[in-house]
Amino acid sequence: MAKVPAAAVAASGLVGGYGVARWTEKRPLGGVALAAAGSLAAYEWNRQAGPRAATALTVAYVAAFAGSHPLAKKVGAWPAVFAVAGGVAVASWAVTRRAGR
Repeated sequence: MAKVPAAAVAASGLVGGYGVARWTEKRPLGGVALAAAGSLAAYEWNRQAGPRAATALTVAYVAAFAGSHPLAKKVGAWPAVFAVAGGVAVASWAVTRRAGR
């Protein structure tokens, strides 16, 4: 089975969680998608880079979710979601890449 990078899982969780909440008009359902992807990403971060890195990246994931809300008021919802998803993906890639060396 092909491995999906944790960076892609985390970014997909942020984008997908928002998309599910928006399209179904059920915010808790979006939260389930966000949490599921975040949990899978955290598991991979822990496996690849250890518990400290996993904790830091999980905090970044949650902060990105929270930060997307005020950012959306300035740039719009989708641009804000894509911006924070990209930020989390880059951070994840950098941390797991460094740990793999």
